[in-house]
Amino acid sequence: MKLIEDLYNLYRNKLTGDEEDIDMLAFAVLEQLDRQEILNLLHEMDDQELNNLMGIYIIESLKGKFAREGLEDTKPANFPHRNVH
Repeated sequence: MKLIEDLYNLYRNKLTGDEEDIDMLAFAVLEQLDRQEILNLLHEMDDQELNNLMGIYIIESLKGKFAREGLEDTKPANFPHRNVH
């Protein structure tokens, strides 16, 4: 994605690249974009980039939901293995 390449080239010598710097940069960029600009960026993504984005969103959203619900240590009940083929 062009935005990522542009951000990397602009900040690669200014930031350390640690998680805190990247979070700060990402949120600063998002604060400057309106809904239509974000949708335009999504339209520029190829299928793999869009799948990766949705995967990260689903993973992080579920992690947050499980953490909020206090279920991070909860394991599903043991069910006997069944062949479903």
